[in-house]
Amino acid sequence: MGAGSWGTTIAKVFVDAGNDVTVWARRDELARAIDEGHENPDYLPGTALPESLRATSDEKEALAGAEIVVLAVPAQTLRGNLRRFGGLIPGDALVVQVAKGVELDTGRLMTQVLEEETGIENSRSLVLTGPNLAREVAAGQPAASVIACAEPESAKRVQSALATDYFRPYTNTDVVGCEIAGACKNVIALACGIAAGTGLGINSAAATMTRGNAEITRLGEALGANPRTFLGLAGMGDLVATCTSPLSRNRSFGEALGRGEGLEAARAATNGQVAEGVVSSSAVRSLAESLGVDMPITQAVYRVCHAGDGVEGMIAQLMGRRYKPEYPGAGAAR
Repeated sequence: MGAGSWGTTIAKVFVDAGNDVTVWARRDELARAIDEGHENPDYLPGTALPESLRATSDEKEALAGAEIVVLAVPAQTLRGNLRRFGGLIPGDALVVQVAKGVELDTGRLMTQVLEEETGIENSRSLVLTGPNLAREVAAGQPAASVIACAEPESAKRVQSALATDYFRPYTNTDVVGCEIAGACKNVIALACGIAAGTGLGINSAAATMTRGNAEITRLGEALGANPRTFLGLAGMGDLVATCTSPLSRNRSFGEALGRGEGLEAARAATNGQVAEGVVSSSAVRSLAESLGVDMPITQAVYRVCHAGDGVEGMIAQLMGRRYKPEYPGAGAAR
């Protein structure tokens, strides 16, 4: 459900894994381009799609008889879309969430939005996340991912349906940790892009990613997540991919900001799309403050994107923080 770059790519993976797949596109013309032309010219131009991949703009047609439903609409539109077609999801279907974000007004994670709008229980609610840049996966380059679900057997079913010779999914029961990692990494990628745009090098990028992962882990633990999740594919793996790749919209958007361009110019540099981290910086900041979790990089990115702070002030703010041990217990005498 959703024909953006990642929705189209994951549909292709399901087809390559031997499944019967239909993509729902909001616009008729895009559905026809995928169904008849076997290409997504708007979001994945130049990538040949399997001839057996069907597409429609009719949500009822798309969902009829579905065993696995993949929600690939943007995070901030999920609730509205579920109100449109959530009642059409078959009662025994597994529902996989691939959007990464925290709902802006409520602080809800995507699985929480799904439960609130549809009543779908945890045993059928899954999250797919990891270091998966759409263009590389669509090209068949080897990649690994994580399928998280409270019910391991449900995760194994999706794992089996999604595995190909180039796409290797792992399972995890830490749904909250996987969601928090996916939502927050876009904010840290913005920070890395901003640093690169100002001319800073690899030392700065490494510090930003490492300390970014530390604050993401703090938030996750406050919500009951397993800290080991943030060292795996959903955590550090996705963070590295998003913070370093030129294919990452968040990284590219941050670079434009770092060069001194405003939000509108940065949007132009990313083909007119606002990076997810811009909205996420506000949502994650609010969630962290409500839990009393210190997230200085997220706070700094928020102030650049929403409070009018300059990037020089952001760097000075982060470098001027009080000195402390790297992690709890690291400063204790031995």
